[in-house]
Amino acid sequence: MYWLSSADLASLYPVSDSYDAHGDKSAHVPYTSEFFAALATFLARKVHALRMMPYKVIALDCDNTLWDGICGEDEPGAIQIDAPRRALQEFMKAQRETGMLLCLCSKNNEEDVFETFRLHPDMPLQREHFTAWRINWEPKSANLLSLAEELGLGLDSFIFVEDDAKECAEVQADCPEVLTLPLPVETNRIPFFLRHIWAFDHPRVTTEDRNRTASYAQHIERGRFEKQAASLEQFLAGLQLRVNIAPMLPGQLARVSQLTRRTSQMNFTTIRRSESEVSSLLADGPTECLTVDASDRFGAYGLVGVMLFEPANDSSALRLDTFLLSCRALGRGIEHRMLAHAASIARDRGYAIVEIRVAPTSKNRPALLFLESIGWPHEKETPGGLLFQFPVDVLVHLRYEPGAMKTGGEAPVYDEAPKPDARQFTDFVRIANDLSVARQVLARVRPARAHVIRAASPTDPPRTELEGLLAGIWTELLGIDQIGVHDNFFDLGGHSLLAVQLLSRVRQRLGVDLSLDVVYSGNLTIAELAQAIEIQEMGQVDPAQYASILAELEGLSDDEVKSLLAAEDLS
Repeated sequence: MYWLSSADLASLYPVSDSYDAHGDKSAHVPYTSEFFAALATFLARKVHALRMMPYKVIALDCDNTLWDGICGEDEPGAIQIDAPRRALQEFMKAQRETGMLLCLCSKNNEEDVFETFRLHPDMPLQREHFTAWRINWEPKSANLLSLAEELGLGLDSFIFVEDDAKECAEVQADCPEVLTLPLPVETNRIPFFLRHIWAFDHPRVTTEDRNRTASYAQHIERGRFEKQAASLEQFLAGLQLRVNIAPMLPGQLARVSQLTRRTSQMNFTTIRRSESEVSSLLADGPTECLTVDASDRFGAYGLVGVMLFEPANDSSALRLDTFLLSCRALGRGIEHRMLAHAASIARDRGYAIVEIRVAPTSKNRPALLFLESIGWPHEKETPGGLLFQFPVDVLVHLRYEPGAMKTGGEAPVYDEAPKPDARQFTDFVRIANDLSVARQVLARVRPARAHVIRAASPTDPPRTELEGLLAGIWTELLGIDQIGVHDNFFDLGGHSLLAVQLLSRVRQRLGVDLSLDVVYSGNLTIAELAQAIEIQEMGQVDPAQYASILAELEGLSDDEVKSLLAAEDLS
């Protein structure tokens, strides 16, 4: 369950006129078209956040982005923190608290930038809020590549925020995987622009998210320690790694689901699961879940690994449905301990085989290299990918030794830079600029619908002032410029919600309260609606009876009509 609050809706997509009293009373449709657009956009945005492969890093320019001015020219103490830049810094600090890593990527002298932070202690962001930085005169695309390498993350995890259009174009050309956000030229629009970049949305923030900045700081310290070590063996021995593998606790469900969505490299099947899907999987069948926590001399990694397993279809093997390990925990031998633990469970339950399915992608090659490094040749192609079948006795003694595996295979290699998965393109900048207000959404949707429904011009334009007024209302609701008085409302793309709003507009502008029977009792055209309104205003006949009276009169012959008229004259 994900809670969508009315306060958040009103904050992101405010609508001045949201309640339709007539629609609520007549058909329990309480909202105006504009509010329906706001509600639908808000809902679509939340669903997008749930399905989106999340971004992890925000790389920020300094001059005229974090602050107003150029610290190398105006002097560090002379730069200004105007209201838009202060809002930007507060926004980025809040993103950091959700688990996003902040980095600096700026063409400056490093000492000028750090002096600027020192001389402005009132700025929301300070030097300690940034996990890493590249402050030099190199191309920013090269610096983003360097930051990605240091953090052990793909470029498709990065969002780059910059005020200079030329710098944005350079990054877009050389690092197309990075989401590049050029700030608005009108600086007062910056806060609104950032709030409407959907890539900054987070459906759920876990404990691991809040601790991510500290975790990556530890990751960098480990990297430095590894460079100082004489060998990989010495590095691993000095880490003092501790690993705990245990059944999943209820409070870990959110993090388990998050790992299925965030983990790309050591992920055998790349199956993404929501919390409800994980919970249902564990409740409805024999599937079990193990979680992996790790720590070392530099601190805790947190919950970094997950295994979901169940008996194979023929019950002769234990099958690993899911095997996940966060990229920041790779290369430490944790993955070996996880497989050995799964093999121990299989052996204790009488299974002779551990079955592992791999769905190769451009990004999970480390997972395939890991399994191939074990040195057991029993793999075969299947419709879903590759199937590995390891004897329990092979895996139960599995240990990571940098020189060679105890099973005789080669040590896994993780230094190949995986190609990024094809992230589904979303034009976040256009959404923030052109589709961030409910009226803008309506204006875009209606012409698109009208183009599909009708391209020809009508042959029967409005004949009276009333028909012209009604045609204007139909144009507002349907988004069609020219409507014939005999065109059917539903044939033009109208539906029940719009029909209710049509009657509300008639009531607001003409003071005529028509019932829903008018909509559904006959052919809903401008001509018929105009006649119903005229009859209602004269108070002669109930509008619901009008269509049947007309039908009865049209069914009379000429002689019958003459007889009726003669009888009327005699009376």
